[in-house]
Amino acid sequence: MALTKEKIIDAIYNQVGLSKNQSRRVLEGLLEIIKQNLQKGENLLISGFGKFAVKDKAARRGRNPQTKEDLRLRARKVVVFRSSGVLRRKINHKA
Repeated sequence: MALTKEKIIDAIYNQVGLSKNQSRRVLEGLLEIIKQNLQKGENLLISGFGKFAVKDKAARRGRNPQTKEDLRLRARKVVVFRSSGVLRRKINHKA
């Protein structure tokens, strides 16, 4: 089951002791800061967690799987995440 925004708000409420409203504002504010920086094309580094980076993807050929029709996929930006070594070790149970 996925961790949702509401579950994160509940965790902030329970662990930090802020009210639900304050917890929601903290999370919404953090997410807005992250979105604004990524929108500007800036990388986001969270020590011990990982790095979010905006990468350019070139236009390329593609194919509609239903009709088998060839098409051209436009160039676009994508967000990629690279986990830190600390997080990778935790995921692999090597504290």
